[in-house]
Order: sequence, then C-alpha cells, then structure tokens
Amino acid sequence: MREFRRCSKTVLDNIADDVITFDENGVCNYYYEYQQKAKEKLVHGEEGKRLWQSKVEEIKRVGQRKTYDCIIGVSGGVDSTYVAYLIKEAKLRPLIVHFDNGWNSEIAVQNINNIVEALEGDLYSLVVDWEEFRDLQRAYIKAGVVDIEVLTDHAIIGTLYRLAAKHNIRYIISGTNVETEYVMPKSWIYNKLDSINIKDIHQHYGEMELSSYPIFSILRKKFLNKLKKLEIVTPLNWESYNKEEVKKKITHEMGWTDYGGKHHESVFTKFYQNYILPQKFKIDKRKAHLSNLICSGQMSREEALRLLEEPIYDPKELKIDKEYVLKKLGFTEAEFDAMMKEKPRRHEDFKTEGPIGDHFPLLKPIKTIYRIFK
Repeated sequence: MREFRRCSKTVLDNIADDVITFDENGVCNYYYEYQQKAKEKLVHGEEGKRLWQSKVEEIKRVGQRKTYDCIIGVSGGVDSTYVAYLIKEAKLRPLIVHFDNGWNSEIAVQNINNIVEALEGDLYSLVVDWEEFRDLQRAYIKAGVVDIEVLTDHAIIGTLYRLAAKHNIRYIISGTNVETEYVMPKSWIYNKLDSINIKDIHQHYGEMELSSYPIFSILRKKFLNKLKKLEIVTPLNWESYNKEEVKKKITHEMGWTDYGGKHHESVFTKFYQNYILPQKFKIDKRKAHLSNLICSGQMSREEALRLLEEPIYDPKELKIDKEYVLKKLGFTEAEFDAMMKEKPRRHEDFKTEGPIGDHFPLLKPIKTIYRIFK
C-alpha cells in the first residue's frame, strides 16, 4: 500500500490516482499543468474583451441571412447559463439545445425555461427514449467502468454537431473553461466521443436495441469539422471567470436558481458523483473541483481542506436519492450494493475507438498514400 501524499498547493492526493506525481516541494503535476494551460488559453482584461467582441462581429457577419448565427447547449447549470447571458448581451441569435435524459431536477428545468425566455430563442430539446437510456446506464453500472456520464456528454456533443451542420451554423459557443474545469485526473474520466466503447459496453451488458440514442463517432466529428468548418468558441476563457460573482450575476439577470453542488442540476449526476464514485472507485471529485478554484485564485487551500472535511452527502438526502435512483434504474438495493463492491473495470477492457484503420482496414492504404502525398 502506498504512503498517502497530498499536494502542497492543491488538495489533490494519490488516493484513486496512480499517475499523480510530486516535485521536491510536494507540488503535484496538476498544479503545473493548470499554470501551463492558463498561459495558453486565458486572455483577461481589455485584450479578452477585444477578442470576444471581434468574434461576436465575425459570428454576426457569417450568420447574416441565416435563422441562427450560433448554437449553444444548456443544462441549467452555471457555465451554460452564463454563456447564454453573454450571448444575450452580444445580441446573437442562437439555437438553444438541451438533452433531456430523464434526470433533470425541477430547478434545472426552470433555469432552462428562463434562458429560453431571456434569449427569446428557439429550444431544441432532444428527448431520448427513457427505456433505452436507462438500459445504457444500467449497462455501464454493470460493467463497472468509471465514467457513466459519457452517455450524457456524448449525446450532447453529437446533437450540437448534427444540428450545427443541419442549420449551416458555423459556431458552437461552449461554457468549457480553464478557470473552473481544467483540473481533473485522467483516470477519473473517459473520452466522451468514443462511440465504439459505448456500443461495446452496451453489447455486453445491455438488453435492448439502440434506436433513438444519438451515436456520434470521432470520424464523423472530424468530417463535419472539415466540411462545415465548425468552430468551438469558449468566451469564458476571455475574462476573469469568478464562479461566485457569476452566480450573483445570472441570478439577477437570468432568473437562475442555485441547485447545490457542481453538476447537481441532474439528480443522477449528484448521486453518481457523491455516492457511486466514492463508494466504488474511492474518487471524491470535490478534490479536483476545489483544486481548480485554488489554481485560479478563487479559493484558498485552507478553505478547500475545510470543505473536504464536510460529509460528501447529507445522510437524509442520500437515503431519498438512492431510493429514487435505484427505483428509476430498476435495481434492487441488494444487487446494486453488490455491484458497488465488485472490482472496477477500465473502459479499455472493452473495444475503443482507436486509430481509424483499426475499424476500417481498407482505409489504411489510403491513409498511407495521403501521408506520402502530403
């Protein structure tokens, strides 16, 4: 058993993370990786405002005579709501997209309705057949892999790309940002676009055919990027993105209501992050979220350590949520608890997307000729 070590700058440690490293001062690799990424991506002050304004003008120019000039995905969370606020301020005309996976909290639904009303825009809500999506989630839990949220993220990304291509929209405006989201051990998540992995896990543990779930391959993403010249725009990297200040702003300007912890706009995500990950994988995602705020100067390490001492799940809420989630997924408590005790499996234990030639052997010689020609 390894000796316990915790970063002297962040609150990340070597529990459930085999690849974390520390320098002679006890500082972990994630701290330095954040600093490097911040230098590459973050542009604050007047320069950041100029970049955003320039991009807004470009989006409006390219989007002339089109129904929409950009597209955004909304969940009812802080990041997507703030992106909606920036779009409103810039007077852009977005197509608003939401993926309804059957787990939205009432607060999240109201937040989404408020966004649509504030933007006076059109909402495309993708509603996947519940029995089908439940079968996928059950398959992932049975498989014992770490990133069950791949299923939701994959559907959102695929839907945004498909709709952007359909409506000839060049710009996908994203709430992805360095200051609150970059820090995350790679073993705690998995590639959101690996459609081969999704299908193989479902092939092993699913019980019904997939017909409405929007499978979207990495190959198709690359194809659409080239054909339609799609561009991901991340305006939250072009300003000082302080989470608490943003919450106050969107509460006042967008009628946003706080739903609790990070990504708790979904009942399943709350249960997944606060119960499944700690119980089965010994992962406490608060360590990554709080470390990101430390790295971006929004929280002290002492405050983060204090927050980690608090229970990850309120016992009363856990009882209610566990009963609700298991009933909705169709698991008895006994069989679910048994699966929580089983040894975790890696996503790589199943088929993965890999190089394109692994799945389309006939393309290998074409790729070789292309490389020589290039």
